[in-house]
Amino acid sequence: MSPEILPYQAEWSQRFAALAETLRQALGNLVLRIDHIGSTAVPGLAAKDVIDIQITVPALDPRVITVLQGLGYLWRPEITRDHRPPGASGEEADWEKWFFTAPPGQPRVHLHVRVQGRANQRYPLLFRDYLRAHPATAAAYAELKRRLARYLPDPDVYSEVKDPAGDLIYLAAEEWAATTGWQPADS
Repeated sequence: MSPEILPYQAEWSQRFAALAETLRQALGNLVLRIDHIGSTAVPGLAAKDVIDIQITVPALDPRVITVLQGLGYLWRPEITRDHRPPGASGEEADWEKWFFTAPPGQPRVHLHVRVQGRANQRYPLLFRDYLRAHPATAAAYAELKRRLARYLPDPDVYSEVKDPAGDLIYLAAEEWAATTGWQPADS
């Protein structure tokens, strides 16, 4: 089934806020930050109707799995890492994560549990903030996603083709971060 790219929905930020509050209460001191990431976190950006949430932790502690499963989230143990952009330096561990999906019957949510200070924890925050600060780039990215969804109906192929485009944006975002002194915004 083809990914469906929707016009920006103001309710996405409200859905995130409600989910984040529940997650904060349940996870307590196991979590350092909870951030709205991905396209639904960028005002005006067309996206799939999936709320992506990054849960930043000091370490991949098995208690996090227990808490999230207790809330009904489905752990996907076969997904253990993020796409590593070309030229990325550092350890392979910098790209490790845990991934969860929403409980059955609920709106789509992807939870990405990543370790504070690792490259894959920084990437989605920088990507999001760059697109928020550069609406023309966000609009071009939205058009790319619409065309990919139209011509590449397989969701796995869609993601495989979209990742390198994201890397191009990320490389520009790294330059922007270096010149502006960027620090991640609160969700």
